[in-house]
Amino acid sequence: MKPFIVCHMMAALDGRIDCDMLEALGENKTYYDTLKHYECGAFVEGKVSRAKHAALPGVFEDTGGARAGFAVHCATPSESWSVSLDTRGTLLWKDALVDDKPLLCIVSEAAPAAYLDSLKAKGISYIAVGAERIDLARAMALLNEHFGVTRVAVVGGGHINAAFLVAGLLDEISMVYGPLIDGRQDMAAAFDGLPTETLPRKVKLRMVKQFDDGCVWMTYGL
Repeated sequence: MKPFIVCHMMAALDGRIDCDMLEALGENKTYYDTLKHYECGAFVEGKVSRAKHAALPGVFEDTGGARAGFAVHCATPSESWSVSLDTRGTLLWKDALVDDKPLLCIVSEAAPAAYLDSLKAKGISYIAVGAERIDLARAMALLNEHFGVTRVAVVGGGHINAAFLVAGLLDEISMVYGPLIDGRQDMAAAFDGLPTETLPRKVKLRMVKQFDDGCVWMTYGL
């Protein structure tokens, strides 16, 4: 069964989502308070975001051995998971926790089997699904079936957000706009990565709420 999936992001008024830029607002309390509203059991980030903010420097060395194939491993039961999407299995991890939550790595079946072995050795849970790319729909179903997750928050970056949108997996888009403008070229926006031939996608406004810190929270259905 597919869990409920919301994409919850904080952006500047021009749509850019660079974390370092948004830190200019301070602790971003409004973003985290609104995220709590969804009571999610898994928080999903892509490889670029995790490489920048959570993983160790360097990459896992693929020596060309056996491939992972389909696999699911739950190292320890939990009510809340920090999920990393990493198609080829390259990110390196210090231990089994990210943001005080157990780490769950989702890779494709083309990732090295040795990479899964390295995760297991550190007590890290994983899912390997999808021949060359991660099968997002099946991965989310497995997240529900094997890890008990019924509500998922996709929290960036832009390419992962776009991938969930293209796959038709999002039930809601939740955007917190901070009172600042970025304007820098080549900085990621909330839904970067859509194919160039993709037509603009209409969404349905559900709610708008203003906060004392100048942030505005807007939610949309698809």
